Amino acid sequence: MTSIPAKALAALLLAGLAGCGSGDYQPAVTPPPVTPDPPVTPPVVEPPVTPPVDPVPPVKPPPTSALDVYSVCMNPKPADPLSGKYFPDKQGTLNDELDFVRLWINETYLWYKEVPTDLKRASYATPVAYFNDLKTPLLSQSGKPKDRFHFTYTTEHWEELSKGVELGYGVNWARNSAPGPRLWQVSAVEAGSAAALAGLQRGDQLLRVDGDDFVNGDGADLVARLNAGLFPVKAGEQHRLAVARAGVEREVTLVSAKVSVAPVQSVKVIATAAGKVGYLIFNEHNSVAEKPLVQAFQQFKDAGVSDVVLDMRYNGGGQVLIASELAYMIAGPEQTAGKTFELSVGNDKADKRQPTLFRSKAVGYAAPDPVKAGTELPYLGLKRVTLLTGPGTCSASESLINGLRGADVAVNLIGEQTCGKPYAFVPASNCGTTYFAVQFQSENHKGFGEFADGFAPTCRVADDFTRAQGDLAEGQLAAALQYRSSGSCPAVAQGTRARSAAPAPVLVPVRPMGKEISIIGL
Repeated sequence: MTSIPAKALAALLLAGLAGCGSGDYQPAVTPPPVTPDPPVTPPVVEPPVTPPVDPVPPVKPPPTSALDVYSVCMNPKPADPLSGKYFPDKQGTLNDELDFVRLWINETYLWYKEVPTDLKRASYATPVAYFNDLKTPLLSQSGKPKDRFHFTYTTEHWEELSKGVELGYGVNWARNSAPGPRLWQVSAVEAGSAAALAGLQRGDQLLRVDGDDFVNGDGADLVARLNAGLFPVKAGEQHRLAVARAGVEREVTLVSAKVSVAPVQSVKVIATAAGKVGYLIFNEHNSVAEKPLVQAFQQFKDAGVSDVVLDMRYNGGGQVLIASELAYMIAGPEQTAGKTFELSVGNDKADKRQPTLFRSKAVGYAAPDPVKAGTELPYLGLKRVTLLTGPGTCSASESLINGLRGADVAVNLIGEQTCGKPYAFVPASNCGTTYFAVQFQSENHKGFGEFADGFAPTCRVADDFTRAQGDLAEGQLAAALQYRSSGSCPAVAQGTRARSAAPAPVLVPVRPMGKEISIIGL
């Protein structure tokens, strides 16, 4: 095959191209440049704004125990570094304090099953008002309220009372309990107090307070003024009292102050034809009483007394351990070894408590002049003891009677029926208030504890306001000494009751509820 030269091939190709079409050469038309549309930026769409959602607080479970809300307070008490006092209080609400009292009652109250269940809690503005209604409404067999011992104090006030310190004038009163004209008489005056310096004496009858009629005065405003004058709320208050003594009226001006009250007074040894008798006035089972009781019984032991008369007509109670120490000092180890002084029985939720024994060694309570803890107590080893009693003889004082009788010690009572309180407390302090609710019923070694109506006297003898306590001619002490020597009640006491168509009213001490209690240790 013959090859076509490259140049000839190129010419043929060009000729071929030229022969296509009309034969005239038309240059190629270049289209105008196309300008592209600018890119469209899509609109910016803001994402929807989600409103913030507060986190759901965790649901606080309701408290199931008083400990869950202990010291959770509406108004927590701040620490006081200057005095060294610190408090466990935490911020809380009224509901927290209401929960505390409700749960505490439900857990510890002796008659918790009898507490009303229809109380409208929202109607209570304070925990104290709520507490006051959280008790049994039932009556005893004698028709009295079953629970007569349900009360509160501010914790500060309770601490002062526990130390034997009271705000007032240093005068104690006894009153009638029947309706009608008021009859108040001075039962005792504290040495060195405003009342003593003003010359008030046992037996003085109150007539007026700051000019207002005390005997017959009526009306809420007048009663408020009477109470303000008789029960000052701070030191330095000045009030006028008018009293009658043996038909003669006198007026005194008193200034209130904190008064340290001696729980043990007038310790002495009385010589009688039948031997020596120890006598003392014992007014309260508090921590301050421990050492003077030990000292008194050491004095009696050194003197070789063969009997003791304890003037407890105004003793409303206090610490059960003080009563157990006193019982041991009366009876000694031979009659009390291995025996229960008192057993406190709680509700069906309470753990079984260990019995309180006759204590042979001092507790060593904190006091201005304490006895050393563990000190061996002096004892007399008596088979019998005499107590002067009245409606003011309550609680731990009745524990002394019941405990000694449980150990087969003869306890003779001269005076009036005791108040009837076989119950004990463990006080609970919360958010500045100390609550007292009956938690235990007390029994002696023989299992006896049914004295809610009190112990009847061996010899019924009226309180003699015409003479000082400790005077050998004073009615109850004279009767006690006579009964000791003869074994029979004085004819004067019997004759007085037989001749009198309207016997003198029995006067009861004027005092706060906190002085009519039995307190047991935790």
